[in-house]
Amino acid sequence: MRNPRCMYHNSFAAFLQDPEMAVLGTLHDSYHGDTRTTTTEAWKEEIQIMRSVVSAYETEGHIIFEYDIPRLGKRIDVVLLLRGIVFCIEFKVGETQKLEQDVDQVLDYALDLKNFHKYSQNKIIVPVLVPTKYARTTSIVQSSIYDDRVVNPLVTGKAGLSALIASVLERFPNEEPVQRDWIKSPYAPTPTIIEAARSLYENHSVENITRHEADRVSTDRTIRYILQVIRESEAQGKKSICFVTGVPGAGKTLVGLDVAVKQTYQGHDEPVEDEGAVYLSGNGPLVAVLTEALAQDDFRRCRENGEKKKMSDSRREVRKSIQMIHRYRDSMLAKIKNPVENGVLEIDPEKAVKMGKARYGEVEHVAIFDEAQRSWTHKRLADYLKRGGTYGNKLKVPNFPMSEAAFLIWSLDQREDWATIVCLVGGGQEINMGEAGIAEWIAALNDRFPHWDVHISPKLTDAEYAEGRVNELLAGKENVAYAEDLHLAVSLRSFRAEKLSAFVHVLLSFDASASALYEEIRNRYPIVLTRDMAKARKWLHEKVRGTERTGVLVTKESARFKPLAIHILPSGDENAVHWFLEDKTDTRSSNYLEDAATEIQVQGLELDYTCLLWDADMRYDDGRWRFYRFNGQTKWVEQTATSENRQEQIRYMLNAYRVLLTRARSGMVICVPEGNPNKTASGFWEDSTRLPEYYDGTYRYLKSIGMIEI
Repeated sequence: MRNPRCMYHNSFAAFLQDPEMAVLGTLHDSYHGDTRTTTTEAWKEEIQIMRSVVSAYETEGHIIFEYDIPRLGKRIDVVLLLRGIVFCIEFKVGETQKLEQDVDQVLDYALDLKNFHKYSQNKIIVPVLVPTKYARTTSIVQSSIYDDRVVNPLVTGKAGLSALIASVLERFPNEEPVQRDWIKSPYAPTPTIIEAARSLYENHSVENITRHEADRVSTDRTIRYILQVIRESEAQGKKSICFVTGVPGAGKTLVGLDVAVKQTYQGHDEPVEDEGAVYLSGNGPLVAVLTEALAQDDFRRCRENGEKKKMSDSRREVRKSIQMIHRYRDSMLAKIKNPVENGVLEIDPEKAVKMGKARYGEVEHVAIFDEAQRSWTHKRLADYLKRGGTYGNKLKVPNFPMSEAAFLIWSLDQREDWATIVCLVGGGQEINMGEAGIAEWIAALNDRFPHWDVHISPKLTDAEYAEGRVNELLAGKENVAYAEDLHLAVSLRSFRAEKLSAFVHVLLSFDASASALYEEIRNRYPIVLTRDMAKARKWLHEKVRGTERTGVLVTKESARFKPLAIHILPSGDENAVHWFLEDKTDTRSSNYLEDAATEIQVQGLELDYTCLLWDADMRYDDGRWRFYRFNGQTKWVEQTATSENRQEQIRYMLNAYRVLLTRARSGMVICVPEGNPNKTASGFWEDSTRLPEYYDGTYRYLKSIGMIEI
């Protein structure tokens, strides 16, 4: 049998009756991506092993293969629900020894179920690692010292698995049966204290994420306003949405995290039951780097206090409050009737459990969506779901009727009591095709959710938000409140230059005030110009001290950076984590100035000093920007606004430079290369992809503003 949350599940009896190839076929059909031979062979052996194991309990239990943990992006190889006990089994097919990281992996699964899975919270959970050729078996079955009904990890080869399960059943003989609907249980995080998040706000100790300077402008008024909206929504039983704007680096992410912590704990040492909030972002590198930095902080603090704790425990605790928005979205998608009929989404009671006033929604009353302007358009989301992009399985949803913004509002609207959404909005920072911008949120409220109260920052009417059409879009809507408190006007990132974002804006728009603003900020916040990457590197090395961070930045459209000994940081959140967090002795660190990060990898994050390598993708020419894309081989192709898609591409390319110009806290060097002016003996350019004319106009424009050249 299939279910959106796993690849196969069945009673023991039905599993034993299913032919082996039928089970294998179901796994293949449910798998998202190309199945490798090694995966198929591993599944075959797992099926054979489990058929032998469960044959002794034919009428008693339930088996689940590849169980997906919603909102965490993990899958458990096999779950057994037997005599009131939840077995999490991780196979390492062909392995002869146990590795510490593998033991940690299966323990992570068990603890994730303990912390997130409502129908597992009071159950005995048994993590079992099975290196199939391992010759030994754990002899002692005992609960962990944490007294949370999670058994210490057990390790056995395939030959000892049956006996090990029998010994567990003997050790815990009187357990209440597992909930009948276990497989579709709601996920309801019930953490103790989220140590890392509390450390961030109470101790201000995470230097890797933000600097709390003495002269920073307080964000308390914004937080107080949002919390007041939440309280009123709860008291009056209504739905509300807040749009928070802010200049780059103003602390929108910190506001969101702070609201999540304050709402969840409300001044108590334990979470307030059923009043939680969740911080969500679609920015993978941001979530990965933020989670790792907070976890490292928590781990270090616990060790200093003499507490026994693993790094994996710290990471797990942080993930309870910081999650990828796509996992939240997919958790709700798993509950809908599929296919969608007549363009109307409906909950399928066969796929979800109704939970009191939450009904079929998620457990949180409050959802904070960071970088809300990056939510997907209807077309991008519909195309994605048409291909089958959710849950790591081939769950296809054809004819999906909503944009991502509309679906996220719909998800919170499923509650019958109250809900609040907080949208953190960066102006002019949509940087990917298919990102809808803030107009889509307002359109969804107008068209589908007119009963929601809207609280917006007056700055949302500026040109960089919804192309300046917010007033037009909200015209005639009565339940709208404009609040100055919802705008963060001062950059905390650029603590030496509160007007940096204003300078970047006038620089990119050719405003005559650019020179005056540059003179005003350059003494406290140096911005220098060069045409030589060696000089740029030397300037950066001379500026950073202690653990300050520096790095090279390029746009994703940049192409001719290799002649300057610069490589693009490979995609993948793990690479961003190393780039931002490893120390200066590690070659993966940004401080080595070898790998350059793009706007995708640095949006929402920051360094102390940066080098922006300005390539030929955006060029100044007679009072305007011209945009180009490299064809991958021999030449740059100009992007002209001849279609809606091209206009969108051009806007994203401009926004990319806006993002990169606002990543440094303390100062930056802008390197505009000279290009290659050399010709061969026959008169041809040695490198026609880097002609000086591609760069000279941009250099002269920046020089005309008054930028100091090094």
